[in-house]
Amino acid sequence: MTYSIIARCQRTGRFGVGSTTFSMACGRRHESVRPNVGISKSQAFYLRYVDPLALNLLAQGYTPQHIMRTLAADDPDFDYRQFGIIDRENNVVAHTGPGCGQWAGHTTGPHYAAYGNGLAGPQTVAGIISGFLKQPDAPLEERLMMALEGGRDAGGQVSKGVKRPERSAWIRVVSQLDFPEIDIRVDLHDKTVAELRRIFEEFKRYRDYYGARCDHPRNAVPEEDFVAGLDARAA
Repeated sequence: MTYSIIARCQRTGRFGVGSTTFSMACGRRHESVRPNVGISKSQAFYLRYVDPLALNLLAQGYTPQHIMRTLAADDPDFDYRQFGIIDRENNVVAHTGPGCGQWAGHTTGPHYAAYGNGLAGPQTVAGIISGFLKQPDAPLEERLMMALEGGRDAGGQVSKGVKRPERSAWIRVVSQLDFPEIDIRVDLHDKTVAELRRIFEEFKRYRDYYGARCDHPRNAVPEEDFVAGLDARAA
């Protein structure tokens, strides 16, 4: 009952995750992506320790393929897991166990993996990829947003033949520093992916201001003045 995309930007080396699900608070999964290391995003009947373990192994130089074999060997319930892993060299693997439910599956590309479980069908994963590839020169966070919208528009999640709403969603993008450049999320909204888009668009208006405020504090204008200027320009 979750669909996700993980990706590495070919131009900048930034890593990003976009995910949405019927479950609550999927954005708490901050351990899924690590700057300068890679991504490991688990779902379905996931084990919380898997992603930090996979990222630690990536940091030590192990390949995603080796990590997948290691996880499979140590997990008696591997058939119930779903995950994707990307490293700094654009190596990508994904796994969908047969116990993940209907419909569940994944597709990998040269620098991305799209996957989900409890979906309307393979068209949801195809929609994720179509959205992600729509504007290849756009910033990674924009492409992740379009990927989630593509999955939603292609059918999203289904349970027992009934459409399941997306109840939480998040996008996180990291670059070289040890904190995310983008970290937005939505919980318990009746149109979660649309609300994530609204928050994303609002964040973009503030992004340069927050960066300048940190880099040049002596020249920073009060935030209420900045907001007033935004409102005036919008009017």
